[in-house]
Amino acid sequence: MDQVGFITAETRPSPWGVATKPVNQCSLADVMSEQLARELQLEEESHAFPQELLSDEGPFLTGEGIETSSDEVLAQMLQMQFDREHDAQLRREEKKFNGDSKVSISFENYRKIHPCEDSDSSGEEVDWQDTRHDPYKADKPTTTPKKGFVGKGKDITTKHDEVVCGRKNTARMENFTPEFQVGDGIGMDLKLPNRVFNALKQHSISEQRRSARLHDKKEVSTAEKVVDPKTRLLLYKIVNSGALENINGCVSTGKESVVFHADGGSMEDQDVPPECALKVFKTTLNEFKNRDKYIKDDYRFKDRFSKLNPRKIIRMWAEKEMHNLKRMQKAGIPCPEVVMLKKHVLVMSFIGKDQMPAPTLKEAKLGLEESKQAYYQVLSMMKQLYDECSLVHADLSEYNMLWHDGKVWLIDVSQSVEPTHPHGLEFLYRDCRNVSQFFQKSGVAETPNERELFNIVSGLNITSDNQVDFMAEIEALEKMNEDHVQNHSKKISTFQKDDEGPPLIYDE
Repeated sequence: MDQVGFITAETRPSPWGVATKPVNQCSLADVMSEQLARELQLEEESHAFPQELLSDEGPFLTGEGIETSSDEVLAQMLQMQFDREHDAQLRREEKKFNGDSKVSISFENYRKIHPCEDSDSSGEEVDWQDTRHDPYKADKPTTTPKKGFVGKGKDITTKHDEVVCGRKNTARMENFTPEFQVGDGIGMDLKLPNRVFNALKQHSISEQRRSARLHDKKEVSTAEKVVDPKTRLLLYKIVNSGALENINGCVSTGKESVVFHADGGSMEDQDVPPECALKVFKTTLNEFKNRDKYIKDDYRFKDRFSKLNPRKIIRMWAEKEMHNLKRMQKAGIPCPEVVMLKKHVLVMSFIGKDQMPAPTLKEAKLGLEESKQAYYQVLSMMKQLYDECSLVHADLSEYNMLWHDGKVWLIDVSQSVEPTHPHGLEFLYRDCRNVSQFFQKSGVAETPNERELFNIVSGLNITSDNQVDFMAEIEALEKMNEDHVQNHSKKISTFQKDDEGPPLIYDE
């Protein structure tokens, strides 16, 4: 019988797949051979990295043709071998870590950089932006040096490097608010230390917060030549009512108020001057904190002062000036005429002509005769103010007196008080001192000293020769005055209704 095609046990295929080939057995001598170990290592590396030509290692790694008697050369060979094994192990770990993922993680920064590999580079890398013709970048060094291990790990450059941080700090300065001009121009390589950068950063933050506070403050208060939205709306209402034709602009600024010029309109109950002055009291409390002594002890406003909040006290200042001006106007003292009062805005007649305010006595260049004439006018107005109006200016000086049409005009009487005020005589003595010193400097020989002028205006007869004793007697009179006012509160309330000051309680 033909046995063609008969399958024996030796030729029958394995149901579990292709039969494995028998492993070649190695003798103990082969295992101990260094040549065999070298071949196994090359086979493993070629299997892991087939793209690398590991056979072309050069004589330096194999040791062929190199003098090995020097310890330095042997050390270099061992180091190169160690670096190569380290890189091979690193590549295996990288391949195992990434696997088949589309996003891979590179371990190149941890590889050892060999001198022979540095020489194999094809040339210098060219940046995408050509800076050969840019004068600001041609001579400028690299912004950030290369980071990582350089020179077998001897020189390490990290993000904490002083040069790297300095250049980054300079670049980040442009993002500060307000902007800082670093001036990093031609040939400059500005590097800011962290200490300087942090200080400038804190300064930028504080300036930004301060500007925000100033903006918020401007929205709720009046500033120099500027009014807040509420005051602006109040001015619009005055113009719309017809009392004023228009508001032209600011003519004067002070610590407590801003004065605007306006063209007068018409009102039903009274005549409006052709030129008016709007005195807008500033709604900030900084300038009024130390001036409450002028109003809290005034009998006309003492009870109301303790019940008002600080914001409404400013309206009381405007109201107080209106009442004082009306008293002065009734007595015939040259002063602005009151037109109307709206909250903290006082409308008065304008002392000047064609939108030009009259100069103060400090600004006016008066001759000797005009100075004498001005002195006698001021002396007469001070006596009228004290005797007929029962007021003390309390801030009288060459800055609060205007020279217009050949005579002196008094302004700024918001701080004026009654002579019965606990400090009324002290304020009068201060006014006399200011007036006496000004006219003495102006060359008016008839001007007495402040003590004589005080006695002339007040009608008192204080005979002390020195200032200390003179002030002591003034304080004693004020103390007696205060006790008398407290004992006559009912009489004071009666005068308060009529806006007339109480009679003087001290005699000559």
